[in-house]
Amino acid sequence: MESIRNFCIIAHIDHGKSTLADRLLEMSGFVDPRKLRNQMLDDMDLERERGITIKAKAVEIEVAIEGEVYQLNLIDTPGHVDFSYEVSRSLSACEGALLVVDAAQGIQAQTMTNVYLAMEAELEIIPVLNKIDLPTAQVDQVLTELEQSLGFDPDEVHSISAKTGLGCEKLIEHVVRRVPPPKGEDSPLRALIFDSEYDEFRGVIVYVRIVDGVLRKGDRIRMIGTRSSWDVVEIGKFRPDMVSTDKLGAGEVGYCIAGIKTIKDVIVGDTITRHDRHETVESLPGYIEPKPMVFCGLYPAQGTEFHSLRGALEKLSLNDSSFSFQPESSPALGFGFRCGFLGLLHMEIVQERLERESNLELVQTAPNVTYKVVLRSGEKVVVHRPADLPDTHQIQEFTEPFVNLSLILPSKDIGGLMKLLETRRGEYRSTEYLSPERVLLRYEVPLAEILYDFFDRLKSLTSGYGTMDYELIGYRASDLVKLRILVAGDEVDALSIIVHREKADRKGRTILKALREQIPRHLFQIAIQAAIGGKIVARENIRALSKNVVAKCYGGDVSRKRKLMEKQKEGKRRMKSIGRVSIPQEAFLAVLSGEDS
Repeated sequence: MESIRNFCIIAHIDHGKSTLADRLLEMSGFVDPRKLRNQMLDDMDLERERGITIKAKAVEIEVAIEGEVYQLNLIDTPGHVDFSYEVSRSLSACEGALLVVDAAQGIQAQTMTNVYLAMEAELEIIPVLNKIDLPTAQVDQVLTELEQSLGFDPDEVHSISAKTGLGCEKLIEHVVRRVPPPKGEDSPLRALIFDSEYDEFRGVIVYVRIVDGVLRKGDRIRMIGTRSSWDVVEIGKFRPDMVSTDKLGAGEVGYCIAGIKTIKDVIVGDTITRHDRHETVESLPGYIEPKPMVFCGLYPAQGTEFHSLRGALEKLSLNDSSFSFQPESSPALGFGFRCGFLGLLHMEIVQERLERESNLELVQTAPNVTYKVVLRSGEKVVVHRPADLPDTHQIQEFTEPFVNLSLILPSKDIGGLMKLLETRRGEYRSTEYLSPERVLLRYEVPLAEILYDFFDRLKSLTSGYGTMDYELIGYRASDLVKLRILVAGDEVDALSIIVHREKADRKGRTILKALREQIPRHLFQIAIQAAIGGKIVARENIRALSKNVVAKCYGGDVSRKRKLMEKQKEGKRRMKSIGRVSIPQEAFLAVLSGEDS
């Protein structure tokens, strides 16, 4: 164990985590030079297309320093706030962390969050200043920010360029010196499951960090949490592809295949031990279960694909334990699933993965946050969708989730952003200057107000330089109402939303204008309305498709024309009474639009 070092790379988005991982792999000589490519550890097509890391990836490399060979287990982590759960899981499998900061952009919102996560995990943090070769690099200014905001000694900060490899060799030597080797005992076996994935040929592949003991091929193992036992078929390491070995010792990171076919038999954070010793072994702390913050409905475009969608969701939930789902039905969309996500990007990635990997065509309803309602009877109800909201006269208190919002932006843009946050019901908390040009703002704001278009507005107001991060702080009472959307007199549950009473009228008009553009014209006039309770607050009409029935009539008595017009009017009235309005997918997404400009 003295020669093992387990560490991860943490940073804000686009600060160079995956590029640094590529350089370390290249310098180790573990990867065939012909197979080297950018984003070596990002396997998914989505990751490569978007240029972001979605799943944390582990890899083992070996380096020789002063004649001694060291085994480095590296975990590359995501940078987006929606995937911070991946970061927290990775930290628990490590003893050290490389904190990468962009020399051109400086400290960003997610940088601060990742530092606090690493401190809570009691890791050895090594600050790294990346992209020093850029013409726009402000090395001295960023070093000052690191010292003033996070307390790092400027002499301890390593300046590198992950793109060119400048300074990376010295960084590896520093990792070996600074990051402590793992601690563990010879027996009994205890291994932490920090991730898993599903392979249709080999079953569930479990990613493990061996804390104590040794895991060997052929061992009979037991999962303490699920109380299920299995025979180990294959174990191995990530180099970066899976390479099988005979055993994994204490402190090592690798994978385990045990013929597990049922997805429910594996829980991320569970402890693996030997079957004959499970009664005397204490389970490892594991992880705090992530709580989904954003919910939306996912329905198959073809009703016959419901069971295919269920299978795809179960398969995906094994690979992404922060994602949850449960069956639901809607009068407009049929049978589907209510899905929970950590944020909007997480929701977008999951939907795209389902469509690509399982070849499904999906209809998605408007996302909303979870609300809590206290009824007059004293009963507490959790509301995941507007359709579940009890009648208004039964509600005593209506609460919504609030978040602690951290924003880092140029100081010249403070005024515009504060004005935006006032319209989003934000409560000012503090201002901290990281440098004369950059400032950290803290607000407490309802999660629903920053869910849809806030990030886009932030980037627009700050010319792309603003960054944000948020953390849930609890639920608070608010004056909220359910805004019902009626199409041709029928309420469409999937379009209804919960909003603050002051914004209900304006939000209703915004949604109806968008729907008027998206719902196709029918042979009869369609009325679309927004209502609060029984009160209509906004209305739009979609004109009927008209046919000129009197075109063939020319000259003569007008009574013939009147007769044809009356006949057409009666036909449209009858069609309206039995006709059904078809609502396209774009209409359901129209409620995502933010404030009316």
